[in-house]
Amino acid sequence: MIYLGPAGVPISSKDPSTIGGLKRVAELKLNAMEIEFVRGVAMSNQTAEEVGRVARELKIELSVHCPYFINLCSQDRRKLEASKKRILDSVERCHHMGARIAVFHPGFYGSLTTEAAYQMVKEADLDLLDRMKAMGLKGVVLGHETTGKVSAFGTLEELVQLCREVRGCEPVVDFAHLWARNAGKIDYAEIFDRLEPLKLKHLHTHFTSMEWTPAKVPGRGNERRHLPISFDQPPVDPLVREVLKRKLNITIISESPVLEQDSLVLREKFEKLGYRF
Repeated sequence: MIYLGPAGVPISSKDPSTIGGLKRVAELKLNAMEIEFVRGVAMSNQTAEEVGRVARELKIELSVHCPYFINLCSQDRRKLEASKKRILDSVERCHHMGARIAVFHPGFYGSLTTEAAYQMVKEADLDLLDRMKAMGLKGVVLGHETTGKVSAFGTLEELVQLCREVRGCEPVVDFAHLWARNAGKIDYAEIFDRLEPLKLKHLHTHFTSMEWTPAKVPGRGNERRHLPISFDQPPVDPLVREVLKRKLNITIISESPVLEQDSLVLREKFEKLGYRF
């Protein structure tokens, strides 16, 4: 099954609420929406339950993006604990709405070695999963997003290793971030091959075009800004073909500046190659 939809309420939604956004997603015949807790988790559990009920009625796959202010590599205990709370608050809303995955950017290396940063994220994940169990938060996985800057923890290799070692964690592949970090290079077949050891039943991903700038590290880059997928950077058609070739169960969330418009572009591309939603 392929799920397509926007990161947040569609731009074309006359009702700017989450439920209004879900109804607009259904009107557009899309089947996914990622709820964005960008600056904080303001939604109540009661509202989350209502959001989940509406999504189920409309057959829309839900996911949640945790606030951006998260750094599981922080050596400041207060900042680390605040990061964990933001994730747990998001997971709690996921649980109440029936969403499967809570997505977040794990953190920044700072002065740490890559190995030390890895251990910090792993230890934080284990603690989070213990707390989730104690809180009765079932059916939600911690989605670690691949990151688009060389200063950020979250290469594909790091996340595959982490998710092999910590049950309850999954990688969220942001193709534009990988494109930027690899200085404008991407091989979709290689990405999916590297994910195979995880034996994921469903893969959650993000897609947009991305402007990037060269990093000081040779052969690496940093994300600069999101662009509509008409810029074709990274290229769209090879991704669509590879998804269909492998018959993947996948969610592709549009993080394009034009959100649902590019989800519709993706749907058209899949349909032209014979897929029926």
